[in-house]
Amino acid sequence: MVVLVIALALFFDFTNGFHDTANAMATPIATGAIKPKTAVALAAILNLVGAFLSTEVAKTISGGIINESGPNGVAITPEMIFAGLMGAVLWNLFTWLLGLPSSSSHALFGGLIGAAIVGTWSFGAVNFMVVISKVLLPALLAPAIAGLVAYVCTKLAYSITRRSDPDSGDKLTQKRGGFRRGQVFSSSLVALAHGTNDAQKTMGVITLVLVASGLQQAGTGPHIWVITACALAIAGGTYAGGWRIIRTLGSGLTDVKPAQGFAAESSTAAAILASSHLGFALSTTHVASGSVIGSGLGRKGSTVRWGQIGKISLAWLFTLPSAALVGGLAALLIRTGLVGIIIVAGLGLSAILVMFVMSQREVVDHSNAISDVDAVGEAMHIPSKKERDKLAAKARAAEKIAEKAAQRAAETAAARAVAQTALDRADTAVLKAMTKAAAQAQTPKSNAGSKKGKK
Repeated sequence: MVVLVIALALFFDFTNGFHDTANAMATPIATGAIKPKTAVALAAILNLVGAFLSTEVAKTISGGIINESGPNGVAITPEMIFAGLMGAVLWNLFTWLLGLPSSSSHALFGGLIGAAIVGTWSFGAVNFMVVISKVLLPALLAPAIAGLVAYVCTKLAYSITRRSDPDSGDKLTQKRGGFRRGQVFSSSLVALAHGTNDAQKTMGVITLVLVASGLQQAGTGPHIWVITACALAIAGGTYAGGWRIIRTLGSGLTDVKPAQGFAAESSTAAAILASSHLGFALSTTHVASGSVIGSGLGRKGSTVRWGQIGKISLAWLFTLPSAALVGGLAALLIRTGLVGIIIVAGLGLSAILVMFVMSQREVVDHSNAISDVDAVGEAMHIPSKKERDKLAAKARAAEKIAEKAAQRAAETAAARAVAQTALDRADTAVLKAMTKAAAQAQTPKSNAGSKKGKK
């Protein structure tokens, strides 16, 4: 049973990776700062590295949320953890299928809480003070704080880089190409921060299983093999790429420009790293979404799609209770014994396969996940200095060619005018000569006629 739970935990870590790839890479892909496949590969490497940097969140999961000690302590079994993980995995895949950036973290917490309560028939199985202080409060405050910081940073970015003519006050071409390059570093920092927070949650679950089965001493941190396995799982999931959610975060909330993306990513990374240091099991999805919305509000003229935000907010609201419900139902079945475990595993695997088959009806990958985002990125391309120099040189060459063509046309027109004038003069001279000749020819005949009359 322990091996089965660890395998399911690593699968959850994998789904967490591709579910949360968008947190770091949606905005730089949207602005064209990084190519899609390069972005997810970079995120995978940095998630792998980040997983080794901290274990504070893992300790919160393994020894904080589930109440295993004290007068109200309960015995958590691997079967309960298996039920909780099943609830988290199914909710993760369901929201992935819909393209909604829900919280993998809250799905995990909800599944574990529901399974623990039903598995022990006691609300005392859950340390609700820890849930409130290290899960619910950060879930409410972190997105708001990250959004506010992103809003202020976006305002500052546009204010500092605004250019206008000092004499006329006319607005000049804005030079903000540096933000596009800066996004490579800010998004990398988000991916690194994601590894320090989200990979820890699965480490905590596996540690909790080992402690519950008597294979590890209570109060100790995760073993190195657990850290390595979780790091590889989340890195593999990240490289798989959650393209459906990248499409939602990259273009579904607001049209993202480089300065906004840089501000959003910097705010997200700062919030996640601070939470990892304090041991808060933060939802990186909530923070990233809040930052994107804040950056959208911070740019004048930018549009925020509140209808889409409402759908995402509903997914956030229902994540924890829905995962808890599925985890509780799974725990209820598992209480019947081996048959229940087989039923839960069979139903869970069937649901996973059904959602996978449904996802193939509309395949979303690096080639089409950001069709709308690509258009946005192209529309707001900021040429580099070298590109601007080339464009200016081409414009000057075209202007010279146009001037020469105009000069030649003027010379040709002048020559035609001179030729036409000469032709008109020649016609006039010929006409006069012919008229004169005709008059002279008529005069002798008249004289001859008058002489005959006199005779």
